Amino acid sequence: MKLNWGTSIVLAFVGFIAFIMFFLIKMNVEDKYDHDLVTEDYYAEELAYQKDIDKLKNAKNLSENITYKKTQEGLIIVFPSNLDHKKISGKLFLYRPSNKQLDFETTISLSNTHLLIPDSRLVDGRWNIKIDWQYNGISYLFKESLDY
Repeated sequence: MKLNWGTSIVLAFVGFIAFIMFFLIKMNVEDKYDHDLVTEDYYAEELAYQKDIDKLKNAKNLSENITYKKTQEGLIIVFPSNLDHKKISGKLFLYRPSNKQLDFETTISLSNTHLLIPDSRLVDGRWNIKIDWQYNGISYLFKESLDY
């Protein structure tokens, strides 16, 4: 059989369509290509983002901000030492971008200037930490990504 230019164009189109269909099916079937939004209420959080900007600005105006360090017991979150730790309240969110089943949230209740997150709650890898806290009626926010 002789191959002319019309047959070659049809074969090229069929090959291209087969190539696209292969990747389309592969992307929909395999779980490793499944990516979700970081949070479920993405659009609601986007509308409240100005409040977060104000909280971050308040945190920058502090003489001493939140710090953290990894120890054998876990992750220690150290709040500013010049503040009365009994008046600090808020929430701590830890997001695992690669696995949302590992995400967790805890309420801040301090008996001293630091908060310990046990090593058993954290696995090695990248975490996004967000601490939304209040002191004397003023809201603050600490956001950072860390490698544990």
